[in-house]
Amino acid sequence: MKIGIVILNWNGIELLKTYLSSVVEHSKEHVIYLADNASTDDSIEWTTTHYPEVKIIAMEENRGYAGGYNTALESISEEVVCLLNSDVAVTSGWCDVIVSRFVTDSKLAACQPKIRDDKKKAFFEYAGAAGGFIDRYAYPYCRGRLFDTIEKDSGQYDDVIDLDWASGACLFLRKSAYLNVGRLDEDYFAHQEEVDLCWRLRHAGFVISYEPQSIVYHLGGGTLNTLHPSKSFYNFRNCLYNIVKNDHSSLWIGVLTMRMLMDGIAALKFLSELKFAHFLAVLKAHFYFYSQLGSLLKKRKRIRAFEHTLTFGNTNLSIVYQYFVKGKKTYQK
Repeated sequence: MKIGIVILNWNGIELLKTYLSSVVEHSKEHVIYLADNASTDDSIEWTTTHYPEVKIIAMEENRGYAGGYNTALESISEEVVCLLNSDVAVTSGWCDVIVSRFVTDSKLAACQPKIRDDKKKAFFEYAGAAGGFIDRYAYPYCRGRLFDTIEKDSGQYDDVIDLDWASGACLFLRKSAYLNVGRLDEDYFAHQEEVDLCWRLRHAGFVISYEPQSIVYHLGGGTLNTLHPSKSFYNFRNCLYNIVKNDHSSLWIGVLTMRMLMDGIAALKFLSELKFAHFLAVLKAHFYFYSQLGSLLKKRKRIRAFEHTLTFGNTNLSIVYQYFVKGKKTYQK
C-alpha cells in the first residue's frame, strides 16, 4: 500500500534542511507532501529545488495544525496518511510495519510509532513517547512520559497496545475513518487536536494503536516552545473542550467542575512562581471556553450519535494525584 506522508510547515526552512532528508531517504515507495501554512520564508522554494519529488500544497493563510492538515488532506487521494511534524527524523522501515497493520486490521484508524527525543536519543520524547492515555480529568499522559518525567527507552514499552490517543507528531490515519468522525476540529488551532480526534474515533468504534517496531526521533517545540504562554493557553482551553465534547458519562459536569478547580490551582502556582504570562493564559483559556460553550454542546450532541459508549479514557485514576501526591513518576508505577 502506498501512503501519503504529509509534513505541515510554517516558516520552518531550517527544520526542513535538517529533517526532510531522512523522510525522503526512508519513504521512497510512498508519496511525500509539504503542506505549507502560508510561510513567509523560502520553505517552498528550497524544497522544490532540493527535493523536487516532494509535492507542494500551498495555503494562503496559516490555518494552524488542524486547519492546515484538514485543507491538505482534501488534495490527497491515499487512504492511509501520516501526519508528520517537520522536526521528525525517521528511520529505515518506519512505515512498513505500520502500513501492514492498516492492511490487515480494518478497525485500525490511527497509529503512532515509538517516539524518541532527537536531542537525547536514548530517551522518549515528550509529545507522544510510547503512546497516549487520558485520565479522569482529561489530562493526557504517555507511557514513557508523565508530566516532566521522561524515561529512558530500555525496551519497557515494546509491546503492541491500544491507546486512548496517538501523537500528532507522527500520526498515521485511515482517511475514511477521519472523515467519518468529522476531521480535525479547527477550533483547537493548536495542541490536543489529536487527542480529540482519537477520542471521537474510539466513540465510533475504531481502534487507536502503538507500534514499537517503528521508531522516529522528534525535536519537539519546533513550532511553539514548551515555555511559551500560548502553549499554556491552548492546552488548558482545549482540555476543557475535550471534556465537554467527549466525556459522555453521567458525571461529566462534575468532572468539568473539578478540572476547572484544578486549573485554578495551577494558575495560582504560576502566580507564586512569578510566571504572570502563564497565569493570565489560564484565565484567558477559561474565559474563551465560556464563550464557546454553546458551540461545544452542539458538537457533543453530534458525537453522542456514535454507537459506542466509552469510559473516560482507559482508567478512572487522576494522574495529578498519582504523580504529585503519591510520587509515582513512571507509567509502570
